[in-house]
Amino acid sequence: MSTPSKASATQTRDFVAEALNLESLVTYQKHSVVSKQILNKKAGTLTLFAFDKGEGLSEHTAPYDASVLILDGKAGVTIGGKLYSLKKGGMIIMPAGVPHSLKAVVPFKMLLIMIRSAE
Repeated sequence: MSTPSKASATQTRDFVAEALNLESLVTYQKHSVVSKQILNKKAGTLTLFAFDKGEGLSEHTAPYDASVLILDGKAGVTIGGKLYSLKKGGMIIMPAGVPHSLKAVVPFKMLLIMIRSAE
């Protein structure tokens, strides 16, 4: 998986108590991954991403479970060596400490939901 060749800086803005059309908050850019954080709290974050075809996030781990909700397009998500194909409306939870990666089969947008907890 490639890391983004060009990625916009994560933009932060307070979106609390605002009706949102998630899909329209990020736009595709050629050969890029675009991200926009819509919530950043001690308990977790909500971040939107737009990936051009072929772009992705290389294999990595996270200290907390992370959920991906596909808003548009199709993506391949690999978790612990197993490939999952997701399309618009699909969601998957990537467990803490397990290597995972994402790649755009076609341009796709997603919402990354990261909830931090000590359980």
